[in-house]
Amino acid sequence: MGGGTGFGMPIGVGGGGLGLLVLVAYLVLSAVGGGSGVAVDPPIGQFPATPTPRDGGIPADQDPDRDLREFVGFVVDDVQDSWARLFAEANQRYQPTKLVLFTQGTSSGCGPASSATGPFYCPRDENVYLDLGFFQELRSRFGAPGDFAQAYVIAHEFGHHVQNRLGISDDVSRGQQEHPDEANELSVRLELQADCFAGVWAHSAYERELLETGDLEEGLKAAAAVGDDRIQRSTRGRVDPESFTHGTSAQRSKWFRRGFDQGDPNACETFSGDV
Repeated sequence: MGGGTGFGMPIGVGGGGLGLLVLVAYLVLSAVGGGSGVAVDPPIGQFPATPTPRDGGIPADQDPDRDLREFVGFVVDDVQDSWARLFAEANQRYQPTKLVLFTQGTSSGCGPASSATGPFYCPRDENVYLDLGFFQELRSRFGAPGDFAQAYVIAHEFGHHVQNRLGISDDVSRGQQEHPDEANELSVRLELQADCFAGVWAHSAYERELLETGDLEEGLKAAAAVGDDRIQRSTRGRVDPESFTHGTSAQRSKWFRRGFDQGDPNACETFSGDV
C-alpha cells in the first residue's frame, strides 16, 4: 500500500508549483538520507476507470458486485478528476491511470498478485490493483466498514500514482538503495504522504457536498485500522517499530486528517521533521 515532501509552492500558484515540489522533495529526502523513488504498496489490482464485467461475462444485472463496481468506478474517476484539476492549476498535466479489479489473482508489471496481496500501486505499469474481496476483509478483519472507508483505500493508492508522476517515488526508491538502513523510514513517510493526498481528495469531495454524515469518521477509522502497530499486534501479538513500513494507526489517521483539513497538497510534507 505509498512519499514526497512539502510542496515548496502552493500547488495552485504559478506554473512551477509541481516541478518545484520534485526539487524540494529531493532536497528534503537527501537530508533524511533518501533520494526519491518509490517502493510502493504491495499490488492490489488494476481496474479501468469504468467497471468491467467479470471473467465469464456475467450480465451486469446478475453481478452480485455490480453496485460495488459502480461505486469504485465513481471514486476512481472523481479522485483522478480532482488531481487533474490540481495539476492544471500548476500548469501541469496529470496523466490518468487505471484501476485493475480482480478476484482470486492477476498479473501486474510488478509480478503476480493474489487476494492475499492487498491493494497496491505498481509504478512499473502505473496501475492500481484491487481485489474486491479486500473490502470484505476491511470490514470483518480490520473493523472498518462503510463506503468511505473503501474510498479512502482507493484514494490512497491513487496518491501513490501522484507521487510517481511527480518523481517522488523514484527519489524514494533511490534513497532506499543508497541508504538501506533508512529504507523502512522512507517507506513510512511515503505511505503517510499518500494518506495525506487521500485526505486532500476527501476535502475536495466534502466541498462538493459528496460526503455524508459519518463519512470522515469512516475514513479515519480505516486509516487507523491499517496501521503497522495494530496489524502487528493482531497478527504477531507484539509490535516491532523497527519493521514498520506504513506508519502507526495514529500517524495514518493524523496525515489523512491533515490532508482533509487543509485540502492542499502543500500540507502533505512528510519527509522532514517528525511524523
